Amino acid sequence: MTRSRPPYPAEFRLQMVELVRSGRTAEELSREFEPSAQAIRNWVRQADRDEGRRKDGLTSSEKAELRKLRRENRRLKEEREILAKAAAWFARETGSVPPESSSS
Repeated sequence: MTRSRPPYPAEFRLQMVELVRSGRTAEELSREFEPSAQAIRNWVRQADRDEGRRKDGLTSSEKAELRKLRRENRRLKEEREILAKAAAWFARETGSVPPESSSS
């Protein structure tokens, strides 16, 4: 799924959150500015999580950490697969099978 436009700057999103908190509705802001009302509501919900007002999801820092850990996990799985293939290749080439590790 491709984005039709670049993400809104953090300062703009923060301004929309503050306007909603000051009493303006997301629909009103959506008509006046470009983002959809749902996007504005999502920004308010995420800001509430980040500030500890809500507990129904991950904070932005937790989401960033999860993305980082998933990326690292994917890289480690790829490296493990490469090493397993290399070990199998070397075993075939030398005619011997490496001893099994007791740590697995």
